Amino acid sequence: MTQSFLHGKGNVPALIFWWLVWIILQWNILLITGISSAIAITDSIVGNILLFACCWLVINNLRYYLPKKEKYWYIIVVSFVLSVAWVIVIQFILKHIFAGNAAYIQLLKTTLLLRFAFGFLMMGCITLAGLIWYTQIDWLKTETQQQSIAELAKEAELSKLRQQLQPHFLFNSLNSISALTTVQPEKAREMIQQLSEFLRGTLRKEDHWNTLEEELSYIGLYLSIEQVRFGYRMLTNIQANSNALPLTLPSLLLQPLVENAIKFGLYDTIGEVTINIQAINENGQLIITIQNPYDASTAVTLPGTGFGISAVKRRLWLLFGRNDLLTIEKTESTFSTTLLIPQLKINTTN
Repeated sequence: MTQSFLHGKGNVPALIFWWLVWIILQWNILLITGISSAIAITDSIVGNILLFACCWLVINNLRYYLPKKEKYWYIIVVSFVLSVAWVIVIQFILKHIFAGNAAYIQLLKTTLLLRFAFGFLMMGCITLAGLIWYTQIDWLKTETQQQSIAELAKEAELSKLRQQLQPHFLFNSLNSISALTTVQPEKAREMIQQLSEFLRGTLRKEDHWNTLEEELSYIGLYLSIEQVRFGYRMLTNIQANSNALPLTLPSLLLQPLVENAIKFGLYDTIGEVTINIQAINENGQLIITIQNPYDASTAVTLPGTGFGISAVKRRLWLLFGRNDLLTIEKTESTFSTTLLIPQLKINTTN
């Protein structure tokens, strides 16, 4: 149920002040006509109390039924009908209170049209204030719901992206284990142990953010698995400044990029290849560069190559709303992927 207009901060004091001012003003206006002070104050109090009741009725009705733009005539009609009813009621009450005062009864009759105009104007102003109040509340409620839906959709897509990366890596590892089972069973068992340790650490991790130190530990497990696959051919060089280790980044963000570097660097060569990973803290922002050898003349696009990069780009967009956080640079001999991770306050609590 929508919060009542009368419960709004400052609304009740403002209405009370408004009505007190008008009661005093109307009292003084009636005194000018020559009637007694007691009659003037009674007329003013009775009329304004009833008017306030009519205004409250309209505002309370808006709490349960808020007309759309094309139905604003409804407010005008209701205000008109209530103004007519208000004039009839105050005439009936005041006539009975001051039945023996012919001069006042005549004044009451001659001012009915003026009273109606005032009542209609006052009711229209109060109703307009209530309409603006309830429209704003309705808009804020809709906006909050839309934001909640958008957040849920974003979380669902981020979760889907993470879930896609796990089987993607798992299937590649299982294929390698299958190939090693007959020719190098010891290495196959070693790879299974490394894979088990890696999955145990990543699958139980529910946070969306890791420190760089945590992320590099997972990358170390992943690289140890790949080391079993490629043996002496794969060398790794990981360098991270000590002041960069506490910085945070989305969990499992590096693994698909490192996997992509291994594909580009090792799949089309037979010699030793070094995968370089460098992380620095630059003005409070985390910058990570992953570099591998690359020969454009012999490089072949392999199935699955590029999925990791597109998934990382999408995750960065969903988390930061920016498309400039992942850059790729190719030269004649190297392929480099650079990540820029802003450090947000919300990140450091995860």
